[in-house]
Amino acid sequence: MKKIAFLFAVFSGLFAVQGQTENEKVLATVDKSDIEGHIYFLADDLLKGRETGTPENKIAASYLANALRGYGASPNPLTGDYYQEVKLTKSKPPKQLRLGINGTEYKYKVALLQADLLFKGEAVFLGHGMEEDYAGKDVTKKLVVVRGGSPESSDFRTAFSLRNQKREWARANGAFGLVELINTNQGNWGFIDSALNGPRLDVATEEDNAVKEKNTFSHIWVFDKAGEKANTLEKEGINKVGYFMEQDDKETVISQNVVGIIEGTDPQLKNEYIIYSAHYDHVGVGSPDETGDTIYNGARDNAVGVTTVLSMAENLGKYPTRRSALFILFTAEEKGLLGSKYYVENPVLPLNQMVYCFNSDNAGYNDTSKATIIGLPRTTAEGNIKKAVSEFGLTAVDDPAPEQGLF
Repeated sequence: MKKIAFLFAVFSGLFAVQGQTENEKVLATVDKSDIEGHIYFLADDLLKGRETGTPENKIAASYLANALRGYGASPNPLTGDYYQEVKLTKSKPPKQLRLGINGTEYKYKVALLQADLLFKGEAVFLGHGMEEDYAGKDVTKKLVVVRGGSPESSDFRTAFSLRNQKREWARANGAFGLVELINTNQGNWGFIDSALNGPRLDVATEEDNAVKEKNTFSHIWVFDKAGEKANTLEKEGINKVGYFMEQDDKETVISQNVVGIIEGTDPQLKNEYIIYSAHYDHVGVGSPDETGDTIYNGARDNAVGVTTVLSMAENLGKYPTRRSALFILFTAEEKGLLGSKYYVENPVLPLNQMVYCFNSDNAGYNDTSKATIIGLPRTTAEGNIKKAVSEFGLTAVDDPAPEQGLF
């Protein structure tokens, strides 16, 4: 309770007018039973882990929308309700995928971009597949095989960050498709395989929305322990290739960000906004734990963070600050930060009116003597946060930003 009260003190204390103390305002609105009620509902088995695109995820969105309504928040100005529709595309691994080069079948592979194809043409090994590697090379209608990553880094994270650019270089030069040989260990490949050889969601593109014809260009990753395959192909070349893929159909999934606004009290500053955000989705139903429970309830990740935002809305509904408050509860963050990506690309209010964002995620760890703020030294509000923390007898600490999930 002490930690939760501190969070609200930080948020409301940064931009509010003086008068009634911020501690008093917090205590007037922070209620242990209300907080427990939000968390227990969102993490109830009834919601089956709030996986994006499920009916239970929509139940959670409705609950949050009506909570914001009850606290006096205004709806999304573009829709008149408390939702921002997020259109996603769900894709599954190819129905079939086989690749053999120089008589050896490559067993461990994942598809980044699917196509229906049967290829027995020419293939060429092209270094790391960077733009300069195509200079003076004719790869028209050929399969391009490259090392993952860049000459500077073969790490699979680098490979992932370069995936779209490499694909475009291959396409621009007329290649039939792209195969990347990923030099990594078995453990990392297991992570890649788990992430990419299952159903995936992404923000729907114009191509998806238009239901155009299926792709004719493909892009796959192949596990290449210690770079052995790449080294062999670079030395011996490619004289024979067989490549077959049958892609699966895509499915459109509709989910919702939940949005509410509380107007500020200052005639000028109310045109600036402080964002209070958290994601409300979790990972749904999966493998059973040692008790046989298959529901991943997501209490800590992220019912606690969502409750922080709801409690801020309740507090500011009674004690609005000089600047306006924009509350955003994101969907599909566990699927690759998709809800926040969609919002930034489709904001309901101009982004240049946003002056600060407090995002609460995965809260509720055990040392209640500390308040952990990721990036604390990098914010101009560091002094305000430390002051608010000290009023509750806590110590503010920084935590380096965690690595974001790649997929």
